[in-house]
Amino acid sequence: MSRPRILIVGAGFAGYRTARTLSRLTRGRAHITLLNPTDYFLYLPLLPQVAAGILEPRRVTVSLSDSLPDVRLVLGEAERIDLDDGTLRYTGPEGEEGSLSYDRLVLAAGSVNKLLPIPGVAEHAHGFRGLPEALYLRDHVTRQVELAASADDPEACAARCTFVVVGAGYTGTEVAAHGQMFTDAQVRKHPLRQGMRPRWMLLDVAPRVLPEMDGKLSATADRVLRQRGVDVRMGTSVKEATHDGVVLTDGEFVRTRTLVWCVGVRPDPLVESLGLPMEKGRLLVDPHLQVPGRPELFACGDVAAVPDLENPGSYTPMTAQHAWRHGKVAAENVAASLGLGGSRKPYRHRDLGFVVDLGGAKAAANPLGVTLSGVPAGAVTRGYHLAAMPGNRVRVAADWLLDAVLPRQAVQLGLVRSWSVPLDTSSPEVARVAGGPGRRADARSGPGAALAADTDGSPDEPAKGQPGSGTTQVRPGSGAAQPRTEPETAKGRPLAGPPGSGHGQLRSESETAKGRPAAATETAAPTTGEPVRNRPGGEPAENPPGGDSAERRPGGEPARSRPGGGPAGTRSGGSARSRPGGEPAGQPGGEPTESTPAGRPAKNPSGGEPGTSRPGGEPARNQPGGEPAKNQPGGEPAKNQPGGEPARNQPGGEPAKNQPGGEPAKDQPAAAPPPRPPGPDHPAPGPVKRTDAPDDSAKGDS
Repeated sequence: MSRPRILIVGAGFAGYRTARTLSRLTRGRAHITLLNPTDYFLYLPLLPQVAAGILEPRRVTVSLSDSLPDVRLVLGEAERIDLDDGTLRYTGPEGEEGSLSYDRLVLAAGSVNKLLPIPGVAEHAHGFRGLPEALYLRDHVTRQVELAASADDPEACAARCTFVVVGAGYTGTEVAAHGQMFTDAQVRKHPLRQGMRPRWMLLDVAPRVLPEMDGKLSATADRVLRQRGVDVRMGTSVKEATHDGVVLTDGEFVRTRTLVWCVGVRPDPLVESLGLPMEKGRLLVDPHLQVPGRPELFACGDVAAVPDLENPGSYTPMTAQHAWRHGKVAAENVAASLGLGGSRKPYRHRDLGFVVDLGGAKAAANPLGVTLSGVPAGAVTRGYHLAAMPGNRVRVAADWLLDAVLPRQAVQLGLVRSWSVPLDTSSPEVARVAGGPGRRADARSGPGAALAADTDGSPDEPAKGQPGSGTTQVRPGSGAAQPRTEPETAKGRPLAGPPGSGHGQLRSESETAKGRPAAATETAAPTTGEPVRNRPGGEPAENPPGGDSAERRPGGEPARSRPGGGPAGTRSGGSARSRPGGEPAGQPGGEPTESTPAGRPAKNPSGGEPGTSRPGGEPARNQPGGEPAKNQPGGEPAKNQPGGEPARNQPGGEPAKNQPGGEPAKDQPAAAPPPRPPGPDHPAPGPVKRTDAPDDSAKGDS
């Protein structure tokens, strides 16, 4: 008898607990598959401490593969569910599509940022639901303080040091509390203009901070925030967001470069596509977390509207505490439905209290209904988090200890760009990668972007000018740029080609380790000719000014026909092909080269076989970075060097012979134009000097 197939969508609090409990209950008697965009479980309550530099990012993650035995992990995002056929279609992180079949399906996809119809918010704000957003905020805040410290304009300094947080709930309150402490510590190292200090604003339309919690907790949090210097404004929100700041509902314009959106969450849009009964965007389930009329379908966590048996007529709130306990009950009921143990149980839970970490030794907590503040609340809060975390407890405790005795490191890592963490996304836990499959990097940089290029993007593209943007501003011969793929980005190596290159090719692991440039490969011919082979750094550039687009600017293939890339400009006297690096040069007094009006190709100016393949021609070989130069150690004799074969087509007409190591020159034209003075672009007639000869003083360098 075949084992039943259980598919779990999402590895948040509910999904992770479901998978862990099912692994323990089934003991190998069922195929358990977990579909998730990332390979880790994220402990969200500690995310503000990552943004404030207290905890390192990996401290708040737990590896799914290591902590879930007998569970198969599939990386991807669910796209479509066929309930009648019992299949789920998904898209993997590299664009591959796949299908998973199931006998039992547990939906625990979680939630995403809640959007409101406020002009400019989607374009200029950033959420706080995933690790990439926390890393971006940490870098961004650090950058704004550093730029403000060096700004000459008092208004620019004040704008950079103003940080607006919208939403005074659990997340927004902690972000503002930790943020104020983080920036205050930073300005002690980078003093601002006299009389200035960082300003954090906390806005909400609610009448008080933490409106969903106990009144005493709310009062404690409000008092700590105001004592710390946070500008708390209740009954006020954002009316419009612009690049320069925000317009508040009371009419005030606040100049700022940072807008953090923490107004709440909404269920993952995946459940809306099922066509089943919903309750405020959540899938209706019975007290056993099963969808009525669908015995094979379960839902838990933020996507499920679970009846609250302790408060008839209401549903359990979307909190981590409920989601964690949903997962346990869902797993037990799934196992019972398959006859793998136990009986069905309804979900019933009473809140044990809440804790809010306000930074340092300050916190607000009410465990078991006992209201605490100050140091006792701080101790209870951190003790609760250590107990609730499914892993990394020792590492988290060690980071807390180090933060208490050592100053924080305020540095920018630059790992996450503004356009890669849009506010309007169905997967806040995944940073948008340039050129990623089906990904919309559609959020332009907000008020907090330091680079103007981050704000130029069209609605469906990353910001222009950023690595991987759909198109870049057309410079002479550059064309449009395509982004790097995820494997290339993940390896973290720049692609071959010096600064300014338009095309590049990834080096292999062995070539990178040895420090050698990658050998180029042959690609499809451009529209007007075959590709030039073996240019420095990989594949050739095609179509100088006016040609095809340059692919994969920063991190793509190298621009062909130039040293690493850009267009080859023509000089007087025609375009010479196959110079070192591919830049054309007019031949002083010679016949025009082939592929220019009525000319023949200049052959081997740098030591190689004939190179045409500027628009229209055969590829050039043996350029630096391509096939090995002959007569080098391990190669065949290099042509056109003293002692090699004769250089042809030197200035003056037909192949020049009688050069050192060559044959006599013949068929010189009767009247040649006066030669130009020798220079870097117009070398003197004679033997061609090698430009790719190895330098004994730098052996081992690429």
